[in-house]
Amino acid sequence: MASINELPENVLLELFSLIPARELLRHCRPVCSLWRDLIDLVSLWKRKCQREGFISENWDQPVADWKVFYFLCSLRRNLLRNPCAEEGLEFWRIDQNGGDNWKVEETPGAHGRDFPDPRVKKYFVTSYHTCLKSQMIDLKAEGYWNELMDVVRPDIVVKDWFAARYDCACRYQICVQLLSANFLVLDTFEPPPMEIKQWSDCEWREVSHTFSNYPRGVRHIRFQHGGKDTQYWAGWYGSRVTNSSITIGPEVPRKSSCTEEAARCSH
Repeated sequence: MASINELPENVLLELFSLIPARELLRHCRPVCSLWRDLIDLVSLWKRKCQREGFISENWDQPVADWKVFYFLCSLRRNLLRNPCAEEGLEFWRIDQNGGDNWKVEETPGAHGRDFPDPRVKKYFVTSYHTCLKSQMIDLKAEGYWNELMDVVRPDIVVKDWFAARYDCACRYQICVQLLSANFLVLDTFEPPPMEIKQWSDCEWREVSHTFSNYPRGVRHIRFQHGGKDTQYWAGWYGSRVTNSSITIGPEVPRKSSCTEEAARCSH
């Protein structure tokens, strides 16, 4: 055999499926027209998705672009750092620190309940004046290139969990903004503040929102949440928050946000 190109196409495809995706596009695709055509085949990117566990062998859902689908699956993770207070208030910007300030407590906490996912062990808790904290996500720094966000515009999924103490009323609020490169607001999720009355069930509640078909030009995401107790008791009787997440793209088998974050921090 004089050249690797004399191998059958299915063998070449199998070899390409073993090469990291970015190396395929940067270094292999420009080699020759044969490699370019093979690397552009739908079957190659579907095979890579199967090999890396993003889809099962009997996957039957329609996919518009398997190459884009692969990259979205490989990039998908919780973009918020320290979502479950395992590192105290690290990575969070404190926007308002009212009353006795933000605090981290362990579940279930006084007059509270365990979190539905037993892997979540801690939460952030607010005080008797408004407490707000936020994170700013730079999408390009996280691997989401401009053309992807402008042309494909994959779904951006926001989730947060909040709860109250059984013995105190509280207010919870959240605001998530999609921002341009110059930090102009292009889209916003900001539901009315949610109030939980005293002697409620103190269950953990999930709030979620999906940004779809948003304007072109999204380059940053700003996530802010918090609240306060509405009876003005000294200490930490306000809304409790944890397990916040921002993910982009299709659902694929992944660990929970807190488990994922622990893995990131261990490296």
